[in-house]
Amino acid sequence: MAEVRIEGVRKRFGEVTAVDALSLTIADGEFVVLLGPTGAGKTTTLRLVAGLEQPDAGTLHIGGHDVTREPPAVRDVAFVFQQYSLYPHLSVFDNLAFPLRSPTRRTPEAQIQATVREVARRLRIEDKLDSRATKLSGGQMQRVAIGRALVRRPAIYLMDEPLSSLDARLRSELRLELQRIQRELGATLLYVTHDQVEAMTLATRIGVLDRGQLVQLGSPREIYENPVSTYVATRLGSPAINLLPRSALARIAAPEGTETVGARTEHVRVRRADGGAAHGRVTWIEHLGDQNHLHVRIGEHDLVTLTEPGAGLAVGDEVSVDFLAPLYFGADGQRLS
Repeated sequence: MAEVRIEGVRKRFGEVTAVDALSLTIADGEFVVLLGPTGAGKTTTLRLVAGLEQPDAGTLHIGGHDVTREPPAVRDVAFVFQQYSLYPHLSVFDNLAFPLRSPTRRTPEAQIQATVREVARRLRIEDKLDSRATKLSGGQMQRVAIGRALVRRPAIYLMDEPLSSLDARLRSELRLELQRIQRELGATLLYVTHDQVEAMTLATRIGVLDRGQLVQLGSPREIYENPVSTYVATRLGSPAINLLPRSALARIAAPEGTETVGARTEHVRVRRADGGAAHGRVTWIEHLGDQNHLHVRIGEHDLVTLTEPGAGLAVGDEVSVDFLAPLYFGADGQRLS
C-alpha cells in the first residue's frame, strides 16, 4: 500500500469545473471517504487518481512517485465501479483470477489458486467459486467485483459507490465486510458515496465535496459535531440537522451576524409547556420502536427531535423547546464561533 497525494488538481469538462483546486493526502493504510451529492466531483476525482482522466492543472503522487501523466496500467490502482462489471461467461473463480492472469503480472497458477480462495473466504463466497457470474444474486456479484480488486493488493483501492445498487440489508452486511477487510489488509482506500451512513461507518476521515471543492476534511465525529457550514452540516445526520432562522429563536443568545441556528436532533429537548411558556406545538410523532421522532412547529418553522416512547407527548400538545449546543451560521452559510 502507499500514500497518495493530490495537489491542486483541477479538471474541467467544457464550461463545467468538475474538480476545482483539490488538494488531499491519503495516508498509507487510511480509509478516506469523499462525500457529496451528484455533481460534487466524487467520481471525477477517482478517475483522475486512476488515470482515466487527465487533470488540467495540479499533480498526483502515488507512493512518492509523480503519476500525473502516467497511464492507468502503471499506476498500481484497483478500481471498483458502481456497477458489477463482471465477465458473464466466466466462473466466479475465473472472474477473481482474471487480474492475476494479466500478461503484465504473470502470477504462478499455484499462487493464483491460493490468493483467489483466500479472498473468496474473506468475502464469504468460497462456495460460489464454480458458479457462473450470471447465477449470482446482486450482493454476491458485488462481492465478486470487490474481490477482483482485493486479489491485486495495489497501492490504493478506488471504490465508486459500490454498494448503492444493493438493498439495505446487503449494504449493511457489505459495509461491515469492507471495514473488516480494510483493517485486516491495512489497505489504502479512497471511497466515494452520497450515503452518509457509509461515510460515517467506514471512514477514517471524510472529505466533503461541494461543486468540485473540498470544503471540509476530518474524522466522521469532527465533521458531524463541527461542520464549517450549513452545507456540510446537512451532509450528515438522520434525521437531518434542524436549521431555523435566527428571527424564529429570539430568546437564544447568538453571536453577532447569526442568520441561522442549527441543532442536531439529539440536542433538542422538548417538554410539555406549563405556565404559558409554550414555544411550539407537536404536529406529528413517528414511532420507531426504541425511540420516537417528534415533529414540532415553532412559528412558521418545523424541527425534529428524538424522544423516548414513554415521553407522554401527543399530537397537538403545546411544548417548550430547549437547544443544547446549538450551531450558529452567518448569511453566507459559514459557521460562526
